[in-house]
Amino acid sequence: MAIPTKTVLISGASIAGPAMAFWLQKHGFHPVVIEQAGAVRGGGYPIDVRGIAVDVTERMGMLPELQAARTRTRGITLVAANGRPVRTMATGVEEDEGSAGHDIELPRGDLTSVLYAHTRDDVEYIFDNSITGIEQRADGVEVTFRRGEPRTVDVVIGADGMHSNVRGLAFGAGERFHRPLGYYFAAFSVPNDLGLDHEALVYNSPGKMVGLNAVRDDGRVLAIFGFASPPLEYDTRDIEQQWMLMEQTFAGVRWEAPRLLRLMREADDFYFDSAGQILMPGWTEGRVALVGDAGYAPSLLSGQGTSLALVGAYVLAGELAAAGGDHRIAFPAYEREMRSYVKGNQRVALVSARQLIPATHAQIWMRNHAVRLPQLFARANVLGKSIQQAANSMSLRSYAPPGGYREEKC
Repeated sequence: MAIPTKTVLISGASIAGPAMAFWLQKHGFHPVVIEQAGAVRGGGYPIDVRGIAVDVTERMGMLPELQAARTRTRGITLVAANGRPVRTMATGVEEDEGSAGHDIELPRGDLTSVLYAHTRDDVEYIFDNSITGIEQRADGVEVTFRRGEPRTVDVVIGADGMHSNVRGLAFGAGERFHRPLGYYFAAFSVPNDLGLDHEALVYNSPGKMVGLNAVRDDGRVLAIFGFASPPLEYDTRDIEQQWMLMEQTFAGVRWEAPRLLRLMREADDFYFDSAGQILMPGWTEGRVALVGDAGYAPSLLSGQGTSLALVGAYVLAGELAAAGGDHRIAFPAYEREMRSYVKGNQRVALVSARQLIPATHAQIWMRNHAVRLPQLFARANVLGKSIQQAANSMSLRSYAPPGGYREEKC
């Protein structure tokens, strides 16, 4: 089906946004990506591409690059306050990494860099800017920006994360869609002073977790902190306030916590956020649609946010192409295709936190010494059968663009 060129404005240049732009451009649309940061963000904690999301990256021709960037974490060791190993678990990393169907763990920044590299020559990117207003009309959407002249586009896509600006402008106050899970996490890079080699260490005190994950060979490791807490009031843009919150919360916690907290203020990639979900009755409103965390964040406790973003972008772009660009047909089809898959992946987050951050000394002991201890991943995820089932709970439709899917160069 020939598609008249339609302009689609995408807010967010992390994962869902560039993936959406990739597919839209292949289907003959004109995508424009706007990002409030000055550039694509590198660094970050390890993320997973699982199940059918791996198939999406294969169709994009990116799978060999993602496999080359995998973390290859061999084992995770639970440690006592004095650093003594309590229990070591293999992560299940396989030697045969050429399998297209094998799940991939890689640094978040590597995935965003690959997505950007595959789209920057064919997609218009606007950095250091953001949307300030959305006015829908019968023939399009007039969008205003923090800087620059307004534009009229055919469709607006919010791919701008849990704290989505587009969601707030088009659907109303975001708090009513936010479901807090009662946990907060911080992550940042520190020198590899312990000499870790593709491995992770995890220490727990009641309601708190401190971890180190060696995911690279560059002399740095990722420090990860997690803690249980009622909802906290803080400014998501005020890093100083977040540092102070971390120092207060982990004061007195043993093992490597004091040293890591001192290094925290020197890190150039500090991240802090709550573990929460976005639950919405619908992800589309007129000519506006949400994809990825903006519409259905499963929380980092699920380990499925990246996969949902990649699959959601593939389906939404494909349905727009199948409908000849008519959002009135494409948007309901997108919601029907994704709804069950999203619900299944959001459910798995609810059981992960109890294993990652036990609430009492007794629960820590039971977790550490259980005969059948679930595999623990340092980026706040428990890999089990339920996650694998959720990751493969939908069959991908074929929305092959003109010329077909890309062939990989192995």
